[in-house]
Amino acid sequence: MRIIQTIVLNGFEVSASIGIHDRERAARQRLLLDVEISVDAGARPASDAIDHVLDYDFIRDEVHRLLAERHYDLQETLCHDIADLCLARGGVETVMVYSRKPDIYPDCESVGFRLVVESGAG
Repeated sequence: MRIIQTIVLNGFEVSASIGIHDRERAARQRLLLDVEISVDAGARPASDAIDHVLDYDFIRDEVHRLLAERHYDLQETLCHDIADLCLARGGVETVMVYSRKPDIYPDCESVGFRLVVESGAG
């Protein structure tokens, strides 16, 4: 039996310097992120302890670090950087990153980009 586990960060709200327009370069803006990371667990965790599963704290910390370090022109670039961080963890098979800007257009809930990457190591 194959067991796939997926950890999910949903609606992760961050402040980002992101965008190509002058108004986006002038001030940080609200960005919402969803990240799903799937791993082939092989079996049920050996115990009810965090060291037996993929801990999602790392992704919050790493995303905050990425956004503090630089301005991103494109959501596409940010999503690829986040996916790369996730895929660098052992056992990660698939990563989905969905970035959206909720405050761009008054007639749209948000504008965004979704990326799904499979490691190919399965």
